[in-house]
Amino acid sequence: MAPGRKQVTAVVWDMDGTLIDSASVVPDAFSETVRVLGGTVRSTAEIVALYSLGPPVSMLTELLQRPCGDAEVDVYHGILARRAGAVMPCEGIKSVLERLQGTVPLAVFTGASRRAAEILLGAAGLLDHFSVLVGGDEVGKPKPDPAGIRKACSLIPVDVDNAVYIGDAPTDLEAARRAGVIGAAAGWGHLYDAAAPADLLLRSPGDLLACLAETNSDDSA
Repeated sequence: MAPGRKQVTAVVWDMDGTLIDSASVVPDAFSETVRVLGGTVRSTAEIVALYSLGPPVSMLTELLQRPCGDAEVDVYHGILARRAGAVMPCEGIKSVLERLQGTVPLAVFTGASRRAAEILLGAAGLLDHFSVLVGGDEVGKPKPDPAGIRKACSLIPVDVDNAVYIGDAPTDLEAARRAGVIGAAAGWGHLYDAAAPADLLLRSPGDLLACLAETNSDDSA
């Protein structure tokens, strides 16, 4: 880990592309929602490019080109729930979470809504591993704004100096930097960009275990 860091006592995770492979399920759910609500369906790439807008209400407002609210978001969540059975944990994630369980608090901060996170993590069999879950609809601004990471840390609770945030997208790593936590790039994620600055590069989920063991051992030596 980065020199001068304190002992890592909590791990906060991004969700899509980091914990779960939702590269087709989430865009397909948005496409179906737009179609049901009478909008013009966009390509998968166009929908993924809008992830930086934050929670479903913001994405649907852009996709439908009109103000959206709870009713439209409810349609999306219903469609997502029907499709969620196709979501799988990223390779190696489940075993890492099982090994970390009970050793450090585990939390999630995702740009998706809290309800979407509960649906997707539940379908993937991962939800019970986390003591804290913060959705993008529970903070004022989307990543790279640091509020969501800071909120997750406050709920654990843990000082930001003692937390690591793991995410695949450049906005995840920028949010980590602004929050003051260790930013770890999930190199297995579909939005990973090698050019995005990170404190750590994890090429596989298992790399986290070695990094935590090394850092915490060095800190206590």
